[in-house]
Amino acid sequence: MGHYVIRKILVVLIILLPAISYSGCKKQEKCGCDGDALFTLTNRPANVYFNETGTNAYCSLVDDPYSTYYFCNPVEMSPKLKSYTSGDVLLISGPVFWECNYVYQSGNSSYRSYYKVYNIQVTDVFLDLYGKK
Repeated sequence: MGHYVIRKILVVLIILLPAISYSGCKKQEKCGCDGDALFTLTNRPANVYFNETGTNAYCSLVDDPYSTYYFCNPVEMSPKLKSYTSGDVLLISGPVFWECNYVYQSGNSSYRSYYKVYNIQVTDVFLDLYGKK
């Protein structure tokens, strides 16, 4: 009789333990320009690329060419950018967020590629690498 009770308890534990220990799906980071800020760039040198209409702008940091940062506010930054040439190395500042398509494509995988894609809410962009304006 005692052996039967112990077996029943073990069967119940085998069924309940996975259900209790399961923590659900991996929480996906809130992405996009209104998402959770990952970090902030402050006067970091970057190659900045933009179109003539000011509707699209992105950059890659000089010391991290494998990551791309898409501007959340290209139209707002367009007047500043127009005084430069697309591809110039400029200093860039602003909070950084995950780019949604990148997050969706990486899914629940713990693997992240060397090529990362971010959004940046640019607060300042200017040419002053060597104290010259």
